[in-house]
Amino acid sequence: MMTPRRSVLKSGATLLAGAMASGATRALAAPPTPQPTPIPTTPAPGRTTDLNSRRPAPGDRKFTSPAVEERIRQVSAQVADPELAWMFANCYPNTLDTTVWMGTVEGKPDAFVITGDIPCLWLRDSSAQVWPYLPLAKDDPQLQALFNGLIARQARCLLIDPYANAFMQDPQARTNLSWALHDQTDMKPGVAERKWELDSLCWTLRLAAGYWQATQDKRPFDELWANGARAALRTIREQQRLHDHGPYAFRRPDGNATETLMLFGYGAASRKVGLIHSMFRPSDDACTFPFLIPANLFAASALKGLAKVAAEARGDTALARDAMALSLELDRALLDYGQMAGPDGNPVWAYEVDGFGNGFFMDDANVPGLSSLAYLGAVPRNDPLFRRTEALAWSSRDPYFFKGAAYEGIGGPHAGLGMIWPMSMIIRALSSDSPAEILGLLRSLKATHAGTGFIHESFQQDNPGEFTRSWFAWANSLFGELIIDVNRRFPTLLSQKL
Repeated sequence: MMTPRRSVLKSGATLLAGAMASGATRALAAPPTPQPTPIPTTPAPGRTTDLNSRRPAPGDRKFTSPAVEERIRQVSAQVADPELAWMFANCYPNTLDTTVWMGTVEGKPDAFVITGDIPCLWLRDSSAQVWPYLPLAKDDPQLQALFNGLIARQARCLLIDPYANAFMQDPQARTNLSWALHDQTDMKPGVAERKWELDSLCWTLRLAAGYWQATQDKRPFDELWANGARAALRTIREQQRLHDHGPYAFRRPDGNATETLMLFGYGAASRKVGLIHSMFRPSDDACTFPFLIPANLFAASALKGLAKVAAEARGDTALARDAMALSLELDRALLDYGQMAGPDGNPVWAYEVDGFGNGFFMDDANVPGLSSLAYLGAVPRNDPLFRRTEALAWSSRDPYFFKGAAYEGIGGPHAGLGMIWPMSMIIRALSSDSPAEILGLLRSLKATHAGTGFIHESFQQDNPGEFTRSWFAWANSLFGELIIDVNRRFPTLLSQKL
């Protein structure tokens, strides 16, 4: 069964404005029903790209931040390539322009941030979508309201069900995602999809720690947040499965192996070694082996962030102590069970293992993956183990590394073979210290937006006009983050036309 995340738009086809992606996409309703930014038809080969703004008109934008608008002006002025500057100005504010619904709950801000073409809040996506705005939040009260509202919304989501990956805007509503209607799991009101993905909880902890570090604002770290954090910590502990298989099980009766779990919904067998079981990857695809190493590394880092926020923002020594203890357990287990021998005999991080000595190497463009570990702060960027792992992931040793006539990058099972995810190229550039490599990646990103001015989920390795998801806010935010990062670290790269 095809989901909106897999619907492919062909080169030369008219992109739908005011609808939910392609004709294969379900029409989904959430109160209020979001509508995508109108996007024009992909230009024919040889046609000059129209560089008029693709943002909604100011009165149609969902959220506006003066600090973000000023950052767009500042950075765009430093980008000599007109098309790259145009892409930045379209992409960087896309989350704010199109995916944020602000409200209040009990007199406090509430922010519901949809993923784009699916009108639901993914814990992972919503955290990642707003992450590039964190450096501006200290001096922008409107951004502070957004972050306060999203941190509170995520805490309420965790208290509904910490095993869910996606949520409805109405906490009393049943899912209207057609592919989730018949899932065999404990679906609760307010849950849109209930795939247990360890990284979902890690992203919420990372966002809280990032906001605290950027602003020192204690307002979001109230008892609601603490209860949500405790629910996350309890769930991560449960999924160590040291005594039993825990309360989570999931089966989807659609016949697609990436959408369901074996062994009555509990996943593949594992040896109890202290690592955390994750039944699904950040791509929302099922894990092959239950210990997803990038997610466990992310968890070890995110738990340290939780300990810092709990101690500094709340003086909650018990929560801080529990989070740090679990983080240190993960550090030890990862050293013992998270690595494998590379082709030259030197160790690299494995992608998934089972604790019995079985595992395999691959990478997936979604974050966390092996290539994104330094970006997340889960490993030092100059760590030789990480750099060996990253190099192997960007090679033919990775079955999901795709190389076409002009472009190369990492994909994954989710969108299919030969489908490169621009997200992988962005992460590669954010993790790179080589100006020449970054320049090449910027050229590829500029050449593969298919005339839309936005970053897509994936594109066919030999035909960027064949792509998935014309409205994918996370990828757009990440591209904006990249341009700001390059402007900070290597400004001369942006002072030339690509």
